[in-house]
Amino acid sequence: MRRRFPLQRQGQFFLAEGGQETEIMYRHGHELPEFAMYPLLERPEALAALREMYEHFLDVAAANGCSVIMGGLDYRASQDWATKIGYAADQLSEIQTRCISFLRDVAAPYQSRIPSILISGIIGPRGDAYSLNRTITEDEAEVYHLQQLTTLAQAGVDLVTAMTFNSVPEAVGVARAAATANLPLCISYTLDSGTSRLKSGLSLREAIESTDRECGEAKPDFYGINCSHPLEFLPALEAGDWIQRIRLLRPNASAMDKISLCKIGHLEEGDPRELGRMMGDLAHRYPHIDIWGGCCGTWDKHLDLIAKEVKQAMAACEHG
Repeated sequence: MRRRFPLQRQGQFFLAEGGQETEIMYRHGHELPEFAMYPLLERPEALAALREMYEHFLDVAAANGCSVIMGGLDYRASQDWATKIGYAADQLSEIQTRCISFLRDVAAPYQSRIPSILISGIIGPRGDAYSLNRTITEDEAEVYHLQQLTTLAQAGVDLVTAMTFNSVPEAVGVARAAATANLPLCISYTLDSGTSRLKSGLSLREAIESTDRECGEAKPDFYGINCSHPLEFLPALEAGDWIQRIRLLRPNASAMDKISLCKIGHLEEGDPRELGRMMGDLAHRYPHIDIWGGCCGTWDKHLDLIAKEVKQAMAACEHG
């Protein structure tokens, strides 16, 4: 039987990391070729900054008594992107494995302080997450992403999170590949700033229902939204049973256009307290959502406020 991610447990929520790319670029000054994190593992100074970043994240989780889903270095670790920065297939597999080993090493001292620490591999889309790329079919996506997923399975990750997807056929292909690799999967869609829909034009509801329908038994374990500010994705949260399929929210710190955020040249933190309050409100409205984190512009400051607000909302739901 295919391995699945554990179901929600009352009173438990997971904290995921924030926007590691914007944090390492703009707060610590390390450039990312093609937005890829894994080349930093080759540079001692960058590696030390990464360790410090993730320790701050884990300190927040420990202080708030929440569990952790930890990932984030392998978003660009698929062959097309890796080729652009000079990694051959065998080198890519090796660096992927090192990404997961790094996360486990940083997490090890926190095992007694955090209820549960799970490791997630991260899958990014084959093309630009914020553009309409050439049409990728389900079959092409399945073949393309299986390479990265096979390495993640060998590394023994607890979950795979496919982030910033905007194409249902590509998401279906990833889901089929994850089923082949026997890996639990979250598909996290990103929404267009102006329309609160996928770049391909579908509503979030249409995308989730279509992905489930096309995947059949290979459907993802659950869905998420990332790289969108709550002001962008709130209009997409239509009423209906479909919303129970969403378990993960990882917002941007700012409602600024996504492409601008990637090119602005400095860290755009938005209003961390307001973001925390908005996420707390969402936790109260949707108590089934149990994985909370951040995306561009967020790190420990935002995550601490989000964790506190979510914890408070969950307690109110339990006693209300």
